[in-house]
Amino acid sequence: MKKRTIVCRCEDLSEEEVITAIDEGYTDIEELRKRLRIGMGPCQGRVCIQLVMKILEKKTGKKVTMLPTARPPTVPVSLGTLAEDEHET
Repeated sequence: MKKRTIVCRCEDLSEEEVITAIDEGYTDIEELRKRLRIGMGPCQGRVCIQLVMKILEKKTGKKVTMLPTARPPTVPVSLGTLAEDEHET
């Protein structure tokens, strides 16, 4: 049985799933982000983006220079912070 290598823990995304998407024609980091949801979990891509970029470079033979578009919040915000009432004393 082959061991499943996790690339993105937030989205439970494996290396095999990234390779399959690249083989299907998703050969741009932004396309992969939209297809696989990399960078959309709680870590906002701090863990998976670099790994996916390396896999993409290895599969395509091209250097990946563009990072996916950042969308606020770029830093995770706790629900407690969002729920705080600024008028509380």
